[in-house]
Amino acid sequence: MTPTELADRFATLTTAHIADACVRDGVPVRCAPAGTKPVAPGMRAAGRVLPTRHAGSVDVFLEALEESRPGDVLVADNGGRLDESCIGDLIVAEVAAAELAGVIVWGLHRDTLDVTAIGLPVFSLGAIPTGPLAPTERAEDALTSAKVGEWTVDTGDLAFADEDGALFVPAERVGELLNLAEKIRDTERRQAARIRDGAGLRGQLLFGRFLERREKNPALTFREHLRSIGGAIEE
Repeated sequence: MTPTELADRFATLTTAHIADACVRDGVPVRCAPAGTKPVAPGMRAAGRVLPTRHAGSVDVFLEALEESRPGDVLVADNGGRLDESCIGDLIVAEVAAAELAGVIVWGLHRDTLDVTAIGLPVFSLGAIPTGPLAPTERAEDALTSAKVGEWTVDTGDLAFADEDGALFVPAERVGELLNLAEKIRDTERRQAARIRDGAGLRGQLLFGRFLERREKNPALTFREHLRSIGGAIEE
């Protein structure tokens, strides 16, 4: 799938749809930590992960760009640090000039006004005025993998990010996951439209039947019930 095709498919989806598709397809749901947000409302990004591990100097980002492809998403691992930023306006401008799709930071950014003006989608845990405080020893895999919370990602992964946060999926599974996400989206839109027309969600999902079935089988879960009727509220 080309970067343009990926962006076009994601344009009508949300990260929540893709996360639900992962659950349904048995793919680990690898979300960036809660609090990972876009620098400005409405920012969205999708693309191949370009991994980097920050070690107190922006040279690692410049080096990564030497091997980047248009449409990549720069993933900057700063260990989730909240005492310094590792991405600012100049690096974001350089990333935009390299035609990448966005930046995801496990850590903080700065230069918010200038970054917003550049317009490239940037996601982080927040902002702080200070840049890197001191150089540290660079990891051997600084350009081959990055950690984002509990997850390790590399160029075999795709990143998706919007106002709910960011998540990562294996590139080889993206086609089936996007197909599932689109089905979930369509089902949920039909359900929402019926609620607006007066058909409550409990009625749509046959919630009374679920309660009756659970009375007879206490082990029955609501998710199993939803799957049996084609519902999609939880996945």
